[in-house]
Amino acid sequence: MPHATTIQTETFLPYMRDVAKCEQSLQELNLMWRVIEASAKMNCPAEAKTILPTMAATRSGFSRLERELVSSLVEEKVRNVLAEIGTKAQYVIDIVVRNLFERTADVGFLATDRELCNFVAGVTDSADAARYRLREYRNKYTVYDEIILLDTEGNVLVQIDPSTPLEHSADALIRQTLESETYVETFRATDLRPGKDRALIYSRRMHHPQTGAVIGVLCLCFHFEEEMAGIFAAHRDPEARANMLLLDGDNRVISSADDLWIPPGTVVPVNTGGQPQLMMFCGREYLVRTFASEGYQGYPGPVGWQGQVMIPVEVAFSGIVSDVLSRLSPELAEGLLSHAHSFCPPLYEIMTAAKTIQRIVWNGQVMTAGQRGEMLKLKTILDQISETGNRSNELFAQSIHDLYQTVLASSMRDAEFSTGLLVDLLDRNLYERSDDCRWWALTPELRATLAQAEIGDAEAAKLGEILAYINGLYTVYTRLFIYDRHGRIVASTGDGLDGVLGSSIDAATLEQVMSLRSQQHYHVSSFAPSPLYGDRDTYIYHAAIRALDNDGEVVGGIGIVFDSEPELRNMLRAGLAGKDKMSAFYVDRAGRILSGTDDSRPVGATLEIDPALLQVANGEARSGVIVHDGQYAIVAASASNGYREFKVSDGYKEDVIAVVFQCFGAVNEGSLQNTGGEFLLESEAASSEDLEYATFFSDQNLFAISAASVMEAVPYSSVLPTSMGSRAEQVGVLGLNRDDQHKEFIWVFDLGHLIRGTRSAATSSSQVMIVRHGAHTIGLLVDELHAVPQFSPAQIIHTPFAMQGESMLVTQVIKANGGKLLIQAIEVERLFAYVVDGTIPLPPPAPELVAAAQAQERELMAA
Repeated sequence: MPHATTIQTETFLPYMRDVAKCEQSLQELNLMWRVIEASAKMNCPAEAKTILPTMAATRSGFSRLERELVSSLVEEKVRNVLAEIGTKAQYVIDIVVRNLFERTADVGFLATDRELCNFVAGVTDSADAARYRLREYRNKYTVYDEIILLDTEGNVLVQIDPSTPLEHSADALIRQTLESETYVETFRATDLRPGKDRALIYSRRMHHPQTGAVIGVLCLCFHFEEEMAGIFAAHRDPEARANMLLLDGDNRVISSADDLWIPPGTVVPVNTGGQPQLMMFCGREYLVRTFASEGYQGYPGPVGWQGQVMIPVEVAFSGIVSDVLSRLSPELAEGLLSHAHSFCPPLYEIMTAAKTIQRIVWNGQVMTAGQRGEMLKLKTILDQISETGNRSNELFAQSIHDLYQTVLASSMRDAEFSTGLLVDLLDRNLYERSDDCRWWALTPELRATLAQAEIGDAEAAKLGEILAYINGLYTVYTRLFIYDRHGRIVASTGDGLDGVLGSSIDAATLEQVMSLRSQQHYHVSSFAPSPLYGDRDTYIYHAAIRALDNDGEVVGGIGIVFDSEPELRNMLRAGLAGKDKMSAFYVDRAGRILSGTDDSRPVGATLEIDPALLQVANGEARSGVIVHDGQYAIVAASASNGYREFKVSDGYKEDVIAVVFQCFGAVNEGSLQNTGGEFLLESEAASSEDLEYATFFSDQNLFAISAASVMEAVPYSSVLPTSMGSRAEQVGVLGLNRDDQHKEFIWVFDLGHLIRGTRSAATSSSQVMIVRHGAHTIGLLVDELHAVPQFSPAQIIHTPFAMQGESMLVTQVIKANGGKLLIQAIEVERLFAYVVDGTIPLPPPAPELVAAAQAQERELMAA
C-alpha cells in the first residue's frame, strides 16, 4: 500500500478512544517529569547538578515519545483498516472478472453448436427441440437466467424464460454482434430483458453449418444480481460495518451489498491510490479502497469496472476486541515481537523509544547510587524518578501490547480472508469443469457415434476433430477423451496419443460413469496421479454419454483432464495478490498437498500443520501463530463450501482446504524478553546499611553488579566493530565523550561469552553497561537493563562455587522477594582481573588506529 501521504494524527485520533486515552496518560507523565526537574532545580540545585542533564534528557525523550507513540498507534490502525478493506475491494472485482471470463468462452462455444446452428439456419424447424437443448445448457450452467436465439432481423426464434415472452428486439447490440467477429459484452437496459433495469448479456453471431453465412445471434444473459448477492453474502464482514460495492468507470454504483445504505446508481468517492485520508459521502466520512481489474487470461473485464469497500470512520476502529495475545505462549509472543522491525515498523519504533526512556531512568538511578550526606536531599526526587519511571514502563508496555494485538489480529483476519478467497476461487473454477463435461456429453455427434456397434477409423477421427475444436477453446484442459461402454478410449486430444488410444479407463471409474442416473450427474476422480496427465496428480471429470434415442442407455463417456499444475498454482498466486512472505497451499483433509507456492513442498507430500486446522468446518476459517520452517508465522486455513449447486446439492463431496502461512522472521534462540512478573522486585524497608546494585539480564537470567562501579548504559548500536581485539569476548570499542570534548575509547566485552564461552546474539534490547574499577573502564554487553534496587547485607550470601576457576565471575547471590528470587552478583574485582590479564592492550588503541582498522575492514568488504 502506498506510504507517500503522511497520516494526519489529529484527523483520526477522535475516533480511537484507546489511543486518546494513551495520549492523555503520556501528557500526564510528561508533566510529571517537568515537575520533578523543576523540584530538583529549586530544592537542591547543587546536589542535583549531576543528574539534571539526565533529567532534561528524560523530559525531552518523553516529549518526543508522546508524539511518536501516538502517531505510530494511529498510523498502524489506519493502515490496518485500509489493508483489510483493500483486500476485499480487490476480491470483488477480481472474482467478477474471473467469472465473466468463463462467459466469454461459453458464448463462443455455444454459438457454434451444430444443433442450434441448424435450427437458426432453418435446416431443422423444431423450436421445442432447440428450447429443450438451451434449457439443458441452462441446467448445467446455472449462472444464466435467459438464453435467446434471434435471426439477423432481431426476431426472437426461441428463448427459455417464459416470464418475459419476446417476439422481436430492436436493440443495437443485434447489429453490433452481427458485424463482430468475436463476442459482444453489453451491460445496460435492453428490450431483450424487459423485466430488468439493466442486463449483462454476452452475444455472438451464428453461422450456417454448411455455407458459413451469418444467420443469427445467440444471447447468454448472465444472472448478475444473483451472482453479486452471493459474493457479498459470502465475504462481507459479519458485523456489516463496511459496504462492498461494484462501480463502473464513472464511479457509479453498479451493485451494492446494502442497497438501503448505498443504492445502485449513486456516485461515490473513490480511492484508487490507497491514500490514508477520509472521504466525504452523504454527510459521513469514510475510509475507502478502490481497485480496478488487472484482467484475467487476456480478458480485461467490462470497461472501467472497479471493486470498492467503504467503512465509516466512526466504526472503522471499533468492533470485536481480539484476545490473540493471551492465547499465545510467551515464547511465540516474544519471538514475534523480536521481529517487530519487519512486520510492524511503528511497533518497533515504540519499543526502541521505550527502551531509550527506560535506559535514561536507569542511568539517573545509577548516577546517584551510593551518594550520602547532602545528597540525601535528593531522596524524594529520586523516589519520584523511580515511581515515574515505573509508571512510564507500564504505559509503554501497555501501548506496545495494544498495538501488537492490533497488528496480529489484523494479520490473522487478513490471512483467514485470503484462505476463504482461495477456496472460493477453487470452487468457482471447478464448478465450470463439472458444467463442461456434462454439456459436452450431450453433443449429438458423440452420442450417435458411440451408439454404433462398431466405431471405425473415420468415425474415431471425426470424434477427435470435435474434441480438438472444444479443447482449442477451453485451454484449462490438457486432454479431452471419449471412451465406449467398455471403457476403451476411442478418441483423445493431447500428447502421447499412441499410448492413449485403445487403452482403457480403470474399472472403478467406468462403473461409476455407467451408473450415473441422469444428464445432470457427473463423476470426478480422486486427486491422484494419472497416465492421462503424464503420471502427475489431477482431477478428471467424467460424464456419461447416452444414446440419442434413449436417455436411459449409457453408450460411453467423456473425460476431461484438468490442467491442475498451472491452474491451481495460478489460483493460489492470485489469492495472495503479491503479498510478501506469504505461501499458500491447497490440501485435502489428510493434509496431502494438491498444489502450493512453496517449491520445497511438492504435490503429494504431507503438509506439516496442526491437525485441528484440517478439521475446520466447511465455509469457516481458523488461524493461529506457529513456528513454520524455523520462522515465526501466522497460519490460516479455510475449507471449501461449494459454489451454487457444486459440492452443495449435486452429490459431489471433495473437501479442499486452503492454507496460508505468513512468516515474520527466524526463530531466535534466547530472544525471549525478560519483562515478566517473575522478575519484579518487592520493595523492603530501607536502611543506611543497604547496598545498591545495578541489575540486568543476560541469557534470560537476572544478574547484579555494584551500582557504585557502573557509570551508565548506552545502546549496543553505539559500539564500533573492530578486528583488532585478540580475544573472542571482545565485540568492539565504544567512544565516550569527556568534559574536555575528547573521546575516550574503551573495549566492549560480551558478558554472555565471558560466562558461557559462546557469542551472544545482539537484539534491539541489547545494552552496553560502562563499568569502572580503579584506573580501568570497560563496556559489558548485556541483554537488557532491569532496575537499580537496594539490598540489605543479610540478603547477600556467598556462593560455594565462587573459587572454581578464573572464569567464575559470580561470587555472591542476592536473595530477593523473601528468597523466592535469586540474583547472581558479579564481583567487579574478579571481572577486571579476568579481563585485564596482560593479553589485551589497555587502554584501547588510539582513535586514529581504530579509524584505520575500520577503513581497512570496509575496503575488504567492498572488495
